[in-house]
Amino acid sequence: MISFDWDTTSMSPTQVKIANYIQKNTQHVLLSTENEIALAVNVSIASVSRFWQAVGFHNFKAFKKKMQTTLEVSPAGKWKDLIDKVEKQSSLRFHTLEAAVHHLHQTMEYVSNHAFQKAVTLLTEARKVYLYSPGPSQGLATLMHYRMSRFDCDMSIIQQGGSEIFEEMIHFKKTDVVVIFGFVRLLPEAKVILDHAKKIGYHTIIITDQVISDFAKEADVVLFASRGEEHAFHSMIAPTFLIENLIISIGMQHTDENMTRLEDLSHIRKKYVNELPR
Repeated sequence: MISFDWDTTSMSPTQVKIANYIQKNTQHVLLSTENEIALAVNVSIASVSRFWQAVGFHNFKAFKKKMQTTLEVSPAGKWKDLIDKVEKQSSLRFHTLEAAVHHLHQTMEYVSNHAFQKAVTLLTEARKVYLYSPGPSQGLATLMHYRMSRFDCDMSIIQQGGSEIFEEMIHFKKTDVVVIFGFVRLLPEAKVILDHAKKIGYHTIIITDQVISDFAKEADVVLFASRGEEHAFHSMIAPTFLIENLIISIGMQHTDENMTRLEDLSHIRKKYVNELPR
């Protein structure tokens, strides 16, 4: 995997979109034309042509030449083999299978072990964990809240939006962690949470589908989860995969204590199975 250390602060929103597409689809870009890139990102060909100079290349040809000498071995063959194996196991065909495998593979490629472990440590050691999950990410926050609460983690989903979010923010402490789901873009509320952290000192974790973004350096940890291109159907398979792995890793931090809690849960269920059947 090649990580382009491009300064997005000086880029226009259109250039950030192009940069993000190239970062996530480098192998495919090398086989594309500027017109195909423009169509994929939904920008003009002129915008793509101007982009190369913005990142230090004379033109697209110069970019290709540089990348062809430095690009790592393509992972495409690996996940294509996996797709073939899965498809042979069943007579059923699901049109989202290839996309799902690609999203999972891309997520595993772009989430560094260091960033993942740092997120686990912050979440495990936090006094309280707040989850800001607008729109379709609400389900991810609910899953995270439900599972992590079993490990004696104090969890809270931020329900308010707009200026009402200040009612939650006054409770943020230095020892807290705020998890922000920022798919496609960060909402104004998320930007306020990140800015407020500079004063209070609480930690922030962003879970996003943007490899390159202008907010990457604003949080303590940024974790990538692939959901597809901006103009395509956005899958939640990879984000769910990432959240589940966070939950498992957090549960493994204090195994004995967590196992005791789960055993207590089982005992309570058995005791009241007739009153409250599952």
